[in-house]
Amino acid sequence: MLTIWGGATSRTIRAHWMAHELGLDYTPKLIGSRSGATQTPEFRALNAKEKIPVLVDDDLVLSESAAIVTYLGDTYGRDSGLVPGFGTRDRARYNEWLSFIQMELDAHTLYVIRKHRDLAHLYGEAPAAIQHAIDGFNKQINLAQTQLLKTPYLLGEEFTAADLMLMSVLDWAQAYGIELNPMFAPYRDRIHQRPAFISAAKLNFSITPTD
Repeated sequence: MLTIWGGATSRTIRAHWMAHELGLDYTPKLIGSRSGATQTPEFRALNAKEKIPVLVDDDLVLSESAAIVTYLGDTYGRDSGLVPGFGTRDRARYNEWLSFIQMELDAHTLYVIRKHRDLAHLYGEAPAAIQHAIDGFNKQINLAQTQLLKTPYLLGEEFTAADLMLMSVLDWAQAYGIELNPMFAPYRDRIHQRPAFISAAKLNFSITPTD
């Protein structure tokens, strides 16, 4: 039995979305990131980092959204094309994109904005850091822009979990008021029409981060 803990954030939608892409039967535990639910003994026994999302697959407990997405693809979607096979050049490129998205677009830019704007009461106000983060995002997103001018999706002609990860940060950036290059519009429109995205987003955002 699969269980996915977490909801309401741009990181948690990644896990739900991948499960929906694969048509998996799972139990969603929709807890928010700032609700106190991640500090309960039950949740801390799963993830002492007190972070979401978390995947439970029988006796396996896995945190970190990119790891969850990749595990689900490797384990339950080997013929789906969502995660390239081991030992291939596409897998190497997939790993490169996931690392780039997690670090350069998420942790180093968007999450800096979240820390010093949404969570300023915890981390302090830092207008200069926020502006540098916005500038950094605008610079780094050019890499994805360049690739998508060559191919419909990050790895070529077909949608993969790398695009799932990229879409989560593009939507996050737009929610923060960052103006995206218009060339991303057809890409985003195409992906937003995927039934798995629609159903996962409806589920993931059915709660607020503080629920």
